[in-house]
Amino acid sequence: MINSSSNNAAPPPAGRSGPAPQRSLSVAFYLFASALVILLPALVVSLVLLNRNNQAQEQVVRGLTDTTVQAIGQSVEREIAGMITTLRVLSTSELLNDELLKEFNDRSVTALAGSGAYLIALNDEFEQLLNTRVPYGTALERTSDPATAARALERKTPTVSGLFYGQTAERWVFNVLLPIADNDRVSLLALTQDARNMARALQTRQLPTGWQAALVDNANLVIAATPEAGFETGNVLPMRQQLDQAPEEWRREPFNGQQVVTAEWRSALSGWRVIAWASSEAVDRPLGDALLWLAAWGVIIVVAAGLLAFLIAQRIGLSVRGLRRDAQRLGRGEHVAAKPYPVAEIAEVSRALADASTARQAADREVRFLMREVAHRSKNQMTVIAAMARQTARGAEDVPSYVQAFERRILGLARSTDLLLTHGRAGVALRELVESQIAPFSPPDSSRVSITGPAVRLNIQAAQILGMAVHELSTNAVKYGAFGEDGGTLAVSWTVVDDRLDFVWRETVPRVLPGSKRVGFGTTVLKSMVGHSLGAEVECLPHPTGMEWRFAIPLHAIDPEQAPAEAAGE
Repeated sequence: MINSSSNNAAPPPAGRSGPAPQRSLSVAFYLFASALVILLPALVVSLVLLNRNNQAQEQVVRGLTDTTVQAIGQSVEREIAGMITTLRVLSTSELLNDELLKEFNDRSVTALAGSGAYLIALNDEFEQLLNTRVPYGTALERTSDPATAARALERKTPTVSGLFYGQTAERWVFNVLLPIADNDRVSLLALTQDARNMARALQTRQLPTGWQAALVDNANLVIAATPEAGFETGNVLPMRQQLDQAPEEWRREPFNGQQVVTAEWRSALSGWRVIAWASSEAVDRPLGDALLWLAAWGVIIVVAAGLLAFLIAQRIGLSVRGLRRDAQRLGRGEHVAAKPYPVAEIAEVSRALADASTARQAADREVRFLMREVAHRSKNQMTVIAAMARQTARGAEDVPSYVQAFERRILGLARSTDLLLTHGRAGVALRELVESQIAPFSPPDSSRVSITGPAVRLNIQAAQILGMAVHELSTNAVKYGAFGEDGGTLAVSWTVVDDRLDFVWRETVPRVLPGSKRVGFGTTVLKSMVGHSLGAEVECLPHPTGMEWRFAIPLHAIDPEQAPAEAAGE
């Protein structure tokens, strides 16, 4: 005896485990992962766009700041240029050439009234000859800024001083000096102005929010500053102290414990500079605020997406568990009804399970029916076979002929049974039954056999009985009729008339072959079983050209949906 376990796979050796089962993850995990896969690139793209937008905003602020600083510087230059023009006009006065300094002083006071500027005349020793800030004749000292006066004489061009504290004015001032040629007494004319007057130039333009500005000289002394800058005139500005650096570039520098961004404009006329600054925090705040909002909204969106994924996963999980229960019921052979799940694909699977349940129950019913029928028919067939054996023995002359005839009848019965098992409760097609029974006996020339009739299906009992009847008729056709010699033909036809099936077997032969006069098994099958079992009217009509059999069978006796009366002898 062969051990059936030899066909099974051998268990893994001790100490070795099989492949680890793949870990299953919930729907929520995949939904949340899908949300992250969608959201993360969107957040990255948003970050890139925010950075570009910040750069664009920074360029706008840079351009606005640079333009404003330049406009402030140009306003300062216009003030200086105006002072130089005033000096040139005053230097052409005849009173100055005639050394009528008192009259020149009085006219200058009148000309400069309300301008905020005062005229100073210097000799080559840089001593003040007049100063319209005080009455003419007041004792005056040497200029407080001899270095700029010397540079002006040396360059022989208008020169702007830096910030210095004027002894006469007793405040921070600056001078614009013009050398005077061909004058023995006056070497320089200077317009002096209080430094605080230059604050007007800083207030003519509005700087961007958070920005401050200061006007400084070459020594980085503050000439004027915006009110919120926190610098007084004369203070040293601790920013942009390296004059060798390009003024066009923005720079970040430490100031009062924080980082500031600085911008600068330089005057080619005076050498003064306008320096603007703002805290790095204020400059970077738009990007920081945008990043903060992006992070906040990103968290909100991720949480919302996670919550939504969880809720969807719950709905899908409930639906999948419902499918699992339906599948378990299907496995047990129970009825499964389609449910309206919220997910279309799951609802489609539910409908498929319901259809499968219906199909399985129908198949189970058919299998049970076939098993009952096979069991029942097997008993009947044993009776039929026994009758076949007895009838065949009566007409047999020797054992070989008996065996051959009996085998043919057994095979005919088997072909009917095959068709029964193939089609089951759907019924056996009459055409298929007739063709399968005639085929073993029909001649090679297919034109000698004609089978016509509408589509008709037979129940199990009718298929067995008609199958044996057609087998016997085919056997007789070989012995005594259409298949006995060349030239014979067979025409099988049927029609449905009212509530019966009219079945006709018509043989045509060139000459009638001598047949047995005894009533054999074929006659018993045709008249007894077909007539009695199916309630049919059986008629045999001999013709000069051959034999004709007619069967009028009630339709209810062959209907696959009805249970007909059992065959006689059951």
